[in-house]
Amino acid sequence: MSHTESMTNLTTIKVTSSTRDRLKQGARSKGLSLGAYLDRLAADAERQERWDVLRVAIASTTTADMTSYAAETAEWELAELSDAAHAQ
Repeated sequence: MSHTESMTNLTTIKVTSSTRDRLKQGARSKGLSLGAYLDRLAADAERQERWDVLRVAIASTTTADMTSYAAETAEWELAELSDAAHAQ
């Protein structure tokens, strides 16, 4: 539970005792409360999902789009190098 949530927002999650014990052990090993550990697990899962979506998007990028991206990136890099040279 985050520090901004009050104790009145608690609920019960039904899990097997072996799952509960695994979660408690994981929390203990990280020095976290069970609620904080579950928050971390949820955040990690959400982050992994975002990375998975990004991987799919990159994998489905067309060759034409990648070529366009590379050309535009090269132009921006040249512009930055030019600006840096003039700044000195």
